[in-house]
Amino acid sequence: MSEATGAGAAERPAGGASRARILGRVRRALADVPAYERPRDHPVPRDYLRVHGRRTPAESAALLAAHLTDYRATVHRTGADGLPALLRDVLARRGARRVVVPPGLPDGWLAPWRAEADGEVGVDSPGLTVRALDAVDSVVTGCALAVAETGTVVLDGGPGQGRRRITLVPDHHVCVVRTADQLVDSVPQALERLDPARPLTWISGPSATSDIELDRVEGVHGPRVLDVVLVAGDPGPRRG
Repeated sequence: MSEATGAGAAERPAGGASRARILGRVRRALADVPAYERPRDHPVPRDYLRVHGRRTPAESAALLAAHLTDYRATVHRTGADGLPALLRDVLARRGARRVVVPPGLPDGWLAPWRAEADGEVGVDSPGLTVRALDAVDSVVTGCALAVAETGTVVLDGGPGQGRRRITLVPDHHVCVVRTADQLVDSVPQALERLDPARPLTWISGPSATSDIELDRVEGVHGPRVLDVVLVAGDPGPRRG
């Protein structure tokens, strides 16, 4: 214990010196700024394109699907009535027997899977530990919205989405996107609809990283397998 404490103590001055250098550079860069001036006194021009091209809703959904597929997610398309059967098939192919869902996810979504696989569905709660989540086969959630131009699904912890940990710890995430009202074309459009005070998780394909030789490793920071279900119509709930 004493050695660990000593090592930590030896590292702190170096970290403090780096911090001091960075803050010193910031202060020097701001030396000619009057003390009374505030950021809002000089609005930043935001004349960039809000969206790159015009698309029909069907074209936006196709672009989202193409990007997600390129990022190695598996994309499924269905109408609202076909969602429960599709989720049953996705979970069955995965061999899932234990699934976690967030509060607010409609019970009917997983009813066919539960009936055929005799599966166990757990509802997320603060008592569900990381260790318990690591033993789960799959998690099924809704989303806040999806961005076509970047192939990104965004979660904000709303009903039907749950806590951030349930979509980061299990190895398999199934995310449902309502294309009618949750699909936007661009990041600027997404930011206008999202609350920055909420816990936002931006997902573009399965979690992955690579080393300097570009050897890809999946599942490092989140699930190794991502299934995205694009639903035409309204399967509910309204914020998940």
